[in-house]
Amino acid sequence: MNLLIDMGNSRLKWAVTTGGQLMAGQFLVNNRLNRDELVRLWKGLYHPRRIAISCVGANQLLELVQSVVNELWLDVEIILVKPQAQAFGVINAYPQPQKLGVDRWLALIAAWQKYHGPVCIVDCGTAITVDFIDAGGHHEGGLITPGLALMKKSLDQGTEALLYNETDEIAGYCASEPLAMLANVTEAAIYNGTLIAAVGFIEHVLAKQPLPRQLILTGGDAALIASHLNVTSIIDPDLVLRGLLCVLEGQI
Repeated sequence: MNLLIDMGNSRLKWAVTTGGQLMAGQFLVNNRLNRDELVRLWKGLYHPRRIAISCVGANQLLELVQSVVNELWLDVEIILVKPQAQAFGVINAYPQPQKLGVDRWLALIAAWQKYHGPVCIVDCGTAITVDFIDAGGHHEGGLITPGLALMKKSLDQGTEALLYNETDEIAGYCASEPLAMLANVTEAAIYNGTLIAAVGFIEHVLAKQPLPRQLILTGGDAALIASHLNVTSIIDPDLVLRGLLCVLEGQI
């Protein structure tokens, strides 16, 4: 058994693998991450042979995870994955490969291994990242913009009256209603506006491409955004974790 850990900007996702099969566990949000919670999640696991970690979050959280891992399994091999210029059939577009986020790198690897063709990968998380890969496995570059919650928080921090609200159903507004609906309460106006911004961003980027691409969505807001797109998409929630699995399998 191996343990895969994806440490994002907002939450920690993890999975165990046996015989190439991935079984995802309960995620933890970063602001609730502590030793006791990690021990509770992992103390019942069989001793993993190896642990692969992807981390784009704070260094102190990585140190916490590594300390818990060493406490539970003293002699386990830990692989902290870093982006490379070329690996697993993917060629990194960045002149300085290490500057590409490791989560984006792993998503590229997983998408290439699974779909093996020209795709657009959109991670709908704390940030919305867009990356393109062509039919030959060449990463063509990408774009980054704030995610839904980050857009809302920026309004909260930069204005006096536009407060952040995490509730999906506000003052009778429901996410299943038409996205183009003009709101008559501020909370719903913010909810609609940020969602339209994300949807419009993705559709605009795709429309500018000379060749059609399969759209792959991952990240916490993938299902919500996909439900409002006028483009067919595949939701693949564990793309980064499966990228970690590709790395482990390639090192056997």
